[in-house]
Amino acid sequence: MKTRPVIAVIGATGTQGSGLIRAIHGDPARAFHARAITRNPNSPSAAALAAEYAEVCCGNLDEPDSLARALHGVHGLYAMTNYWEHGSPEREIAQAYNIATAARSAGVRHVVWSTLEDTRIRVPLSDSRMPTLHNRYKVPHMDAKGESDAFFRDLPTTYLRTSFYWDNLIHFGMEPQPDPHGQIGFLLPMGDRKLPGIAANDIGACALGVFKRSSELVGRTIGIAGEHLTGNQMAQALASAFGEAVRHTTMPHSQYAQLGFPGADDLANMFQYKHDFNLEFCSERSVERTRELHPKLMSFQQWLATNAVRIPRHRSMA
Repeated sequence: MKTRPVIAVIGATGTQGSGLIRAIHGDPARAFHARAITRNPNSPSAAALAAEYAEVCCGNLDEPDSLARALHGVHGLYAMTNYWEHGSPEREIAQAYNIATAARSAGVRHVVWSTLEDTRIRVPLSDSRMPTLHNRYKVPHMDAKGESDAFFRDLPTTYLRTSFYWDNLIHFGMEPQPDPHGQIGFLLPMGDRKLPGIAANDIGACALGVFKRSSELVGRTIGIAGEHLTGNQMAQALASAFGEAVRHTTMPHSQYAQLGFPGADDLANMFQYKHDFNLEFCSERSVERTRELHPKLMSFQQWLATNAVRIPRHRSMA
């Protein structure tokens, strides 16, 4: 029996990584075998992966030696970092460096690096339109990934740029909420501009599509999205799913930065970047090209059909 090439998946117990592992496991062509890389192979989520989908290996992004061991003998690598786990762009950059170094040492033949734009290319630190954060970033969680692209330049890499997760409405505190007047408001500080979004689970399926077209896509930057929608369009879809009126609300980005939750200033700058450079940001995330990678790509309405019941409900939405 022919041995299938191994795809190592960093962040295997998280949203992106687990989606890729499920996609590899469910692929009718059985093109690859998945190896889940996680800091704690004994966690319940890692044990569940081991039982159903993949081999599980210990790999800590802060410990290069553990990554080198975890990547031994793999064909491909899905590489990602999680800024929101620690909130340090410097640590995220160091982790990306460790990943690239380990991939180089292991002779990985195709890296798919989950990345984002370095916003400082379009908004230099000297540009007063947007506050500078941490002394050297405009949007730290984006800039750290974009800056880290350089570590992968001499590796056979595809740079996969993701979009806003619709799952943020479930897990990230972005669900619709009642306003002081008793109406349900969906806050998205994008004005009338469109926001590229995607079902988090579809990211993994898109990554599998990239690995299957390896020779064609190495060296390329690919943006993915399931749909481009305005806040008003998203509110209308939410209202249909909930059976209750939902009103889109927006606000100045400077006001959003003062909302007080961790990372509010980072996200305010992120939304401003996506608003101010909307044409460029959207055009770099073609829904049609995304569907070529993953023909079963979901729209927001299709995602809501399955996931609306998981969105936290408030007051009259209960």
